[in-house]
Amino acid sequence: MPDLTIRIKKKTDGTAALTCARADGTVTWQRQEKQLGAFFPLHDLTHYAVESVLGFDRAFFGLIAEGWEISEFSSTGVKDRLPIDALLSELIVGFLDLEHRTAHPMTADECNAKINEFVAAEQHGLPGFPLDEVKLAAIRGRRDELFAQWRALQPGEALEVPFTRRSVSSAA
Repeated sequence: MPDLTIRIKKKTDGTAALTCARADGTVTWQRQEKQLGAFFPLHDLTHYAVESVLGFDRAFFGLIAEGWEISEFSSTGVKDRLPIDALLSELIVGFLDLEHRTAHPMTADECNAKINEFVAAEQHGLPGFPLDEVKLAAIRGRRDELFAQWRALQPGEALEVPFTRRSVSSAA
C-alpha cells in the first residue's frame, strides 16, 4: 500500500482539485480555482516526478504522507520549518515549471549552480547533492508521462498516482 494516493481531478469548469489520501485513511485536499486550476495540476505532477525520481521522502508529498495538511504549505513561516528535501524539491520544480513555460531547458550544471546559490544564501548544509543529466532526464521523462496522462483526461475524470517514500525512517 502506498504512503499516499494522489488524486487530481479535472473539473468540468476548467478548475482542478488535489486530494491526498494517506495510508492511515486521513485525507487533505485543495481546490485549484481559476488560473490555479491550469497551473497547479502540472506543478503538482512535476513535484511528484522530482520527489519520486530523486527519492525525496520529506518534500511536499512526503510531508503530506507524514500528516501535513496542504494548507500548511502556504502558512506564515513555513519556509523555516521545511526540511532540505522540501526546499530542494521546490527549487527544482520551479526550474522545471519555468522551462515548461519558456521551452528553454536548463542543463544539470545550470540547475546545480542555482541550487548552490540558494544553499549559500540560505546557509543550508547540503552535502553531496549533485543533479546530473541522467537524473534530470528521468525527472523530465516521468513528468512528461504524467502530463500526457493529465491532458488525456476528460473533464470530470481524475488522475491517481501512488506515492511511496523510500525510507519511512527518514520521516521520523
